Amino acid sequence: MCRWLAYYGDTIPIEALVLLPQHSLIDQSLHSREGATTTNGDGFGIGWYDELGGLPGLYKSIRPAWNDRNLRELAAHISAPLFFAHIRTSTGTAVQETNTHPFRHGRWLFMHNGLVREFPCVRRDLLLAIDSELIPELEGSTDSEVLFLLALTFGLEDAPLTALALMAGFVEEVGERHGVEHPLQMAVATTDGEQIIAVRYSSEGQSRSLYFSTGALALKAQHPNIEEVQGLSDEAHAIVSEPLGDLVEAWKCVPESSIGIVKPGPDEFYEFTPRRPQRRR
Repeated sequence: MCRWLAYYGDTIPIEALVLLPQHSLIDQSLHSREGATTTNGDGFGIGWYDELGGLPGLYKSIRPAWNDRNLRELAAHISAPLFFAHIRTSTGTAVQETNTHPFRHGRWLFMHNGLVREFPCVRRDLLLAIDSELIPELEGSTDSEVLFLLALTFGLEDAPLTALALMAGFVEEVGERHGVEHPLQMAVATTDGEQIIAVRYSSEGQSRSLYFSTGALALKAQHPNIEEVQGLSDEAHAIVSEPLGDLVEAWKCVPESSIGIVKPGPDEFYEFTPRRPQRRR
């Protein structure tokens, strides 16, 4: 399906994670080890926050990530304290820029790996639940963008953990009404530029892979002789679909049905349980 990564910490060049690691996102676009598909060539996108505040920047393309010179130029010259990067494999919707991730609303970004099963059958009901004020922002045809707008409808900007649980619960409710088995598969990340929230969940309990980086302080203590490890910022955090290298201790697999939060200080993890909305919107 897709592969993605999110970074929070000291300001670094985007290429430090997207291009340079042994198993970078560019490498994963051709040689994914843990994805549903080996090749992820249906477009890519990056979203980043600068230190001046304001809206996050976006760059999207329908070209394969491994074959875009502009991506390499931008990633080498843009540095940011928080950024998202996503490579796409379509699950049936068109390969077009409006379907590439991340999606943006104000200061919020959102990206997704997974699918809403039987999306053409449930799409109408999901669209009708989106807040009417958000409908003009719907640009593409993918299920991922609909998930984002549903999360916003359920209050993402004010109570993100609750909103994501309500979004997942509503999608499952609609799927069940249409007789869809295992309606939702998602590994999602969203951010307002202050924190990153990531969820690993699927209706069948067999979710797509997701990893959090090990705390930099602990990793430095374990590997005092590895230059790359010693160069990490103490506040460097990464969330990835699959590890960027072979150093096993650098990555922690996120358990099934979990939600994690990255912000200054230790990462936080909680059990993720979808919630059915009391009323349909």
